[in-house]
Amino acid sequence: MTSTTSVKPQKVGILHPGEMGLSIAASAQNIGHAIYWVSAGRSQQTEQRAARIGLIDAGSLETLCQTCTAIFCVCPPDAAEEVASRVLDQGFTGLYVDMNAISPQRATRIGEIMAAYGAHFVDGGIIGGPAWKPNSTWLYLSGTQAQSAADYFAAGPLETVVIGDEIGKASALKMCFSAYSKGTTALLNAVIAAAEALKVRAELDQQWSRDNANAPAQNAQRVRQSTAKAWRFAGEMEEIAATFKAAGLPDGFHLAAAEIYRRTADFKGAATLPSLDEVLAALLKISNE
Repeated sequence: MTSTTSVKPQKVGILHPGEMGLSIAASAQNIGHAIYWVSAGRSQQTEQRAARIGLIDAGSLETLCQTCTAIFCVCPPDAAEEVASRVLDQGFTGLYVDMNAISPQRATRIGEIMAAYGAHFVDGGIIGGPAWKPNSTWLYLSGTQAQSAADYFAAGPLETVVIGDEIGKASALKMCFSAYSKGTTALLNAVIAAAEALKVRAELDQQWSRDNANAPAQNAQRVRQSTAKAWRFAGEMEEIAATFKAAGLPDGFHLAAAEIYRRTADFKGAATLPSLDEVLAALLKISNE
């Protein structure tokens, strides 16, 4: 983390406390901040998560915006602008930290709208899983108020890194990182599905095992695990495609990756990981009926 500044405990809002958002909220609690959330329209599962660490229910977005001096947003990328707009509709003029997996262009656009309404915007990009232990999850921040945002997490375990005053820079880093990490996972999904369709999967596994005996099992597990967040990754791949296009690069890689993830999005919320055969059936659009 880049900051050890003492911050007076404040009332802070979290939109929305999924597993990642919950861990972000917990890091802010560690420095003494009171964390609020909005129960309206949220699931029982979300309520249980919020209760787990003692988040305070504001009841409505209006109350949260009137109560809190800062709001952290962790939502699916395709909802980022809508959520920001709804916050502004409540007259919020505090510090708004967007931590979503969005293109730098989208981050810049949200920042400009926020500034026009008198709110202070910070661009954030999260790399890693939920932040429950040190040195596992990094929140990159950019914007003129980036250090102020970092100070909310000075007690950890979320690690923070301020990378400049320019809105969009943190999102750009997140896009480039995920373009490789999640993009290659989508590619692996497609490779194994193609091998299945072409009836050479056993031979492909055999060839992989020549270099690493565990490779077939590891690759299968990686494909199966990707289904848990496929519904969210699809939108992230589209944001990466837009990022690449704006940088003068082909966007087709990640548009295709988005389609791969959309094909396994229905596994969202599954009690157990699907089998590899179930994932391949979804990727190849094979009906079980």
